[in-house]
Amino acid sequence: MKTISYYSYATYLVVYSAVNDTIVDENCPSLVNADSLQYTELIQRMTHVCRYDRLERPIEYDNITLKRLPIVVKMRIYVYLLQNLNSDLLQFKTHALLQLSFQDKRLAYKEFAPERRETILGQKHLSERLWLPHIFFANERESSILGTDEKDVLTSISRDGNVIISTRLQASLYCWMNFKKFPFDQQYCSTVLESWMYNTSDLLLEWEDHAPISFDPDMRLTEYNLAEFWHNTSVVHSDEINMRHGAFSKCAINVSLQSFTNFHILAVGNYSSLSFTVSLQREIGFYLLDYYLPSMMIVAISWVSFWLQADASPPRIMLGTSTMLSFITLSSSQSKTLPKVSYIKVSEVWFIGCAFFIFCSLVEFAFVNTIWRRKENIELKKVNSKYIIKSTLTPRPSRRQIGGSLSNDSRARSCSSLDNIVSSTESVRNGNGTVNPAFNNYLTVHPNLPIIRTECADSVSVCSDRSTNDHVVDIDKEKKSEKDPPTFTTMTPQEIAMWIDRRSRLLFPGMFLAFNALYWTFVYCF
Repeated sequence: MKTISYYSYATYLVVYSAVNDTIVDENCPSLVNADSLQYTELIQRMTHVCRYDRLERPIEYDNITLKRLPIVVKMRIYVYLLQNLNSDLLQFKTHALLQLSFQDKRLAYKEFAPERRETILGQKHLSERLWLPHIFFANERESSILGTDEKDVLTSISRDGNVIISTRLQASLYCWMNFKKFPFDQQYCSTVLESWMYNTSDLLLEWEDHAPISFDPDMRLTEYNLAEFWHNTSVVHSDEINMRHGAFSKCAINVSLQSFTNFHILAVGNYSSLSFTVSLQREIGFYLLDYYLPSMMIVAISWVSFWLQADASPPRIMLGTSTMLSFITLSSSQSKTLPKVSYIKVSEVWFIGCAFFIFCSLVEFAFVNTIWRRKENIELKKVNSKYIIKSTLTPRPSRRQIGGSLSNDSRARSCSSLDNIVSSTESVRNGNGTVNPAFNNYLTVHPNLPIIRTECADSVSVCSDRSTNDHVVDIDKEKKSEKDPPTFTTMTPQEIAMWIDRRSRLLFPGMFLAFNALYWTFVYCF
């Protein structure tokens, strides 16, 4: 009894299956005489659910290994517009035509419509009936289709089943920028496209062999110059941690259905990725005319104070402070559009250098003004930069002060000893002024005996007076052969202040030229 029931049930299943297949075949539109069908009717019959599943990707098998092959999607991009980089938001905008092409043999109609040679063209309503690869911009901030949704998506199907999807779109893409050499920087911005649903075992992205990336020849950039571009093909790994491709973990889905397990296997893995990078060189003409040349002029204006008198405090202070504030305002206007980064930019090195020269001109004024207001003269061993700067920074007591510190006994001894020399000199003369021949020494060779003048400290005193015909013997000159005493030159504070101003007129421009030489060498050589 049970055996009869089993065979009866099996027979019922076979009959039901045959009837069901007959029903499906009756509901499936025929492709006979497809050459006489209109394009719309032909597409509707080819994409009917009995023949075409738009949720399933095109399937191909290897002829030798019979292994299922991934579908190859080729890509081409035509760039209409590249807007200037937004340095503050680290992004740029692009308008481009994205073209995807792949082979879907389910849509090949050359077998049942051999007379049709034309390619079937359509808009968005045609693409909605087809399987399409899900491609996304990995570094996008936002993106959208240009124009209307209906007219700006072009779809074409060839008689071999080659499908081409062309879409005009606009996108705001993230671009990491390095501003270390701003405004002489060169930025590299990439556009990255990746597969969202299918990993490399199911879908591979490739660039077209001929002209995969092209630009509108009329495209122009105001602040940047398109130096070069290149494209690349890579593979991106996705797992439970890296969720950029919507990968799901088994523990995240608290179900045990086989369908979800298979989806997890598809979602985690390696995903195909395409990218192209543009190298944008910043145009520096604007910054040279609006920042560098004005800053050079402001620094040069700060040197005008060196031609003003050191005690002219109001004009020199006003000139120094106004140049400093003007330069700070000029520099702040250039950095408003830049992000607040932690490293030092080349423009900031220029700002620090120019601000340093302006600040030093103010410090120089304060220095010479302080010297100008001194009341005592400054004695210098030599009139050169070393002794002038040393004497102004560490003033030493004058010789008069040194002489004043000597004791009166020392002065008396010094003068009396010289007076004795003079007395002994006078003793060699007779009353009539002739030389006593008995006194045979150094002075006897002279026809007229000299008058000896002595100096006591800083005050000069004549110990004995003689007629104008008498010779004067300087004892210090006689001792120079044994040891040269140090000679001092006295300069007033006003003379020293003017001397420093005169040297600053040459020193500051020279140092600024050296700074420029180092700066521009680094900019263009490193």
